[in-house]
Amino acid sequence: MNQVPEPQETQTHPQGQHVPWYKLLSRYHWFVFIVCSLGWGFDCFDQQLFNLMRMPALAHLMHSTPTDPNVAAMGGYATSVMLIGWAIGGIFFGVLGDRIGRAKVMILTILVYATFTGFSGLALHWWDFLLYRFLTGLGVGGQFAAGVTLLAESMPDKARAKSLGMLQIVAAACNVGAGVLVLCVGLFAGSEVFGIPTWRLLFFVGFLPALLAIVIFKHLQEPEKWKKAMAEGGVKKAGSIKELFGPKWRYNIILGMLLSTCGVIGLWGIGFFSVDLTRMTFMGTKNKAVRDAGRVETEDFEFVRMLAASPEFLKIAEDAKLTPRSFIDVHPKTNDPGAIYAAVMENKENTSSLNAATILAALDRDSADGNRKAQTPEAKERRQKILDGVDDLSVDEAKFRELAGTISARARDINSYVSFWAAVTGILFNIGAVLGTFVITIVAERLGRRPAFTIFFLASLFMTLIVFLTMSTPLHVLIMTPMLGFCILSIFGGYAIYFPELFPTHLRSTAVSFCYNIGRFIAATGPFGLGLLTAYVFHWAEEPLRYAGAAMSVTFILGIIFTWMGPETKGKPLPE
Repeated sequence: MNQVPEPQETQTHPQGQHVPWYKLLSRYHWFVFIVCSLGWGFDCFDQQLFNLMRMPALAHLMHSTPTDPNVAAMGGYATSVMLIGWAIGGIFFGVLGDRIGRAKVMILTILVYATFTGFSGLALHWWDFLLYRFLTGLGVGGQFAAGVTLLAESMPDKARAKSLGMLQIVAAACNVGAGVLVLCVGLFAGSEVFGIPTWRLLFFVGFLPALLAIVIFKHLQEPEKWKKAMAEGGVKKAGSIKELFGPKWRYNIILGMLLSTCGVIGLWGIGFFSVDLTRMTFMGTKNKAVRDAGRVETEDFEFVRMLAASPEFLKIAEDAKLTPRSFIDVHPKTNDPGAIYAAVMENKENTSSLNAATILAALDRDSADGNRKAQTPEAKERRQKILDGVDDLSVDEAKFRELAGTISARARDINSYVSFWAAVTGILFNIGAVLGTFVITIVAERLGRRPAFTIFFLASLFMTLIVFLTMSTPLHVLIMTPMLGFCILSIFGGYAIYFPELFPTHLRSTAVSFCYNIGRFIAATGPFGLGLLTAYVFHWAEEPLRYAGAAMSVTFILGIIFTWMGPETKGKPLPE
């Protein structure tokens, strides 16, 4: 294997203002750029892979189905465990990067997240799967600070911003690749290849980045800036949290964490929840098409009446592979017959016999939960129709099974359609992010960091309001989704440029980790706040998520305020 040349002090091209940034790079600079971009890109790909395969994996390990509430709960635990590992690993490896070197930590974090992503495919129980996800999170959290810091310190000053922006573009492109994988997996989800479950094979793909670590081990050098800082005695202060929060740097680190929090809340508390709007939009379109094709609701009234009268319905429903989720998907409104069935099914373990009284209790529970539509005269009339004739209804089991199959087929049809378009919109979201990150990089370089953040926070504010308040058709989804990704996710390209410019060499890795990961801890309130707004503040609305998402957009206004409280770093060298 050819040795990669050491970084050169002199450049082939003068660092003049009109020389394109990429012409300032030597072979070694390009090597560092590719390594850092792939390291962070594979990291992002791993995150998307986990989001895709956690439910099939846990369902298999728990000997259940992805629709089982226990599996869904365990999926939430797995996500939380990985995020905790992410935050802990980010801070730990951030400090380590200042003390032992960026390149060493870069290689180490790639090995950690690649190894344990692959091990996730070898899990035998749910508990060792969660353990592997925690250990994967350690490497995922440490990779961003190591890669960004290494790239920032290795690049010529006039190429730094563009190269850091390009790193984030590569990450967004890897997310697009993960979205394509979602579509491919959707064609054979739950199947096996050579007797191996699909989810295991996909996690085995996670081993591949480890090869990158092996290749770069002998060639990746520590940045000259870091070597110089250590030679001048900086090793004693490297990664000092006490100094980071001391008088000199305290303002910058607090500002960086607050700025990061606004973007993370915008992404995890708003951007990713736009997928729910996408599902609602396509669900409604497909549901209407199915009903217009001749599957009328009167069948469902009859079905609910039958299940109320038949003590055998649980076994029949199980044979037909019906679940509460199936009916909720077919009937998204709470006062539909399918939702009544779902409410009964979810409480079946506490019910000795299912009869008219049980269904009444389910309906009353819906009303008590604040569903105003369940209390309308129309809803009461529908409820009475269900109850009328229950006691004297003779059950035709063949008809019962036929209707069960109809509902089950309808649910599968709708879910397949919605899942396909959800994957497509996920790809569009990240394609928008690729373009947006390219634009914010140019704006940050030409106008400055503060104008760039201001423009994109404002764009995110207005685009969020437009999406959550107006998106209602599939055409809207296909147009607005990439625009939302263009605005919201691109802000992270600005972070990759800005955060390394706020701190000195001996604290840079630690500081970037704190900005990115402590901000993530604080931003955990974003999804929680969205849930509170949906359930308690805007519950009166037919689609409360729309108003909750619009209200959450206030985080972008805070982002603008914090932006102008920070220093402008355009055209300035990295602090030493």
